[in-house]
Amino acid sequence: MEHYDICVIGGGPSGYAAAMRAIDFGKKVILIEKGKVGGAAIYDGALTSKTTWELSSRVSSINEMLKDHDRQPFEMQWADVQQTVKEAIFDRKQQYSAHVKLLQEETSTVRFRYARGKAKFLSPYEIEITNKKGEEVIHADHTIIATGSRPRKLPTIEVDEKIIMTSDGIHHIEEYPKSLVILGAGVIGCEYATIFSNFKKTKVYLIDRADRILPFEDEDIAKMVSDNLKDQGVTIHSTAKLERMEIVDGEVEYEISNNDGSREIIRVEKALLSVGRIPNTETLGLENAGVTVTDRNYITEKNTQTNVPNICAVGDVSGHIALVNMGEIEARHAVELIVDYKELDTSVSYDNICTIMFLNPEVAAVGLNEQQCIDKGLSIKVVKLDFSCIARAIAMRKTQGFFKIIVTDDDDMKILGMRAIGEHASSAIQAIGLLIKMNESIEVLADLVHPHPSIIEGIQECVRMLMNKSIFKSAVFKDAMQCYRRRAELIEDLQEL
Repeated sequence: MEHYDICVIGGGPSGYAAAMRAIDFGKKVILIEKGKVGGAAIYDGALTSKTTWELSSRVSSINEMLKDHDRQPFEMQWADVQQTVKEAIFDRKQQYSAHVKLLQEETSTVRFRYARGKAKFLSPYEIEITNKKGEEVIHADHTIIATGSRPRKLPTIEVDEKIIMTSDGIHHIEEYPKSLVILGAGVIGCEYATIFSNFKKTKVYLIDRADRILPFEDEDIAKMVSDNLKDQGVTIHSTAKLERMEIVDGEVEYEISNNDGSREIIRVEKALLSVGRIPNTETLGLENAGVTVTDRNYITEKNTQTNVPNICAVGDVSGHIALVNMGEIEARHAVELIVDYKELDTSVSYDNICTIMFLNPEVAAVGLNEQQCIDKGLSIKVVKLDFSCIARAIAMRKTQGFFKIIVTDDDDMKILGMRAIGEHASSAIQAIGLLIKMNESIEVLADLVHPHPSIIEGIQECVRMLMNKSIFKSAVFKDAMQCYRRRAELIEDLQEL
């Protein structure tokens, strides 16, 4: 029986990060993956959807310009979209494949093995690997579970991944659908609504059970995204309950009921279910190792450590925020916990997570949003700056959007969170994330010399507004610049004089 210091089950972003961090400490490591290294981050996940979003955004921008000059719109064939996605997947896959191969060569100084197959616990220290060659049992002092998740399906809807699909099937269609209904108006559902409406080849319907899309985000963010989707021809069924969805004559027929008691039956070509994801934990034999799970099959853990001392769980299987960057952080933390790394932070922090929502416009977030602060009973100061006040946005002719920074309502004005919506939004939040982690006040940003012209200059102007020393005065540009104190529903205007 082969012995390893650390076994990592799952070769997606979290598992791969764990294995590589274990190598840093000179550990003997085995990485077990039943499918392809890279996981959903490469295949039918983040890379594929974001590559498609980038293409759709370019097409949309080009056609906006052509429309302004009374020119015929540009059309991109779906085959060309698929080819570009395949090229992106190939590039990333080659990086992983070459890396794994070179790490395992005889001349390599690291003790690393990649094993293709299904992993199953036989005990807390023994893992069985099953593949085409047969079965093998290994011994590991420590194991990190990073098996990821898969799209959630509904028991009342038959998914064939050709007509009614999840994110696993949508990228394998052979042509733009003439019409598409998307069930679920969270980030992923809105992302795909943005993608297909940008290409202008598909009539998109979005079923939203809540009274507005993106229910976990602030209303001003959701409204801008919603208005843009509607401008792109998307029909949003708000406060709608799906009564049924089924395949009829090779198409999708769905019925919804509205708040007023009315019902609608609509026929479309394809459907996409975007109703969350579920963890891949059922086949791991966790019961043999004594690892406990929740009623939703997420692995119970605290600071990445399960109830079994030598087993950790990271990434989607832990039930925390399902993001690639967060899974990698958890994975690296788990390894450092195992080796008792002296510089290890005491626990994983989720306070300064930077996220991007690939919508129209792009949305970026870090820390708390305004509504979350109110729900927590916090007294806050909020500053908003419209993109129309930022020189780079004006130069780009992309003035739709705003920055919003939320700070504590005291003299320190510690940053609680930020939301950015608009062009280059994702490039603007990293400094705010760093300040949250460092527990610093906004004064650190006030005197920095930002590049000009750049979108991030808007952050500096937001900070200056809070400190009553902005270049443009909010009392003059009230529609584009806002500064207010808020606790619950009480709002006090703090416009500069």
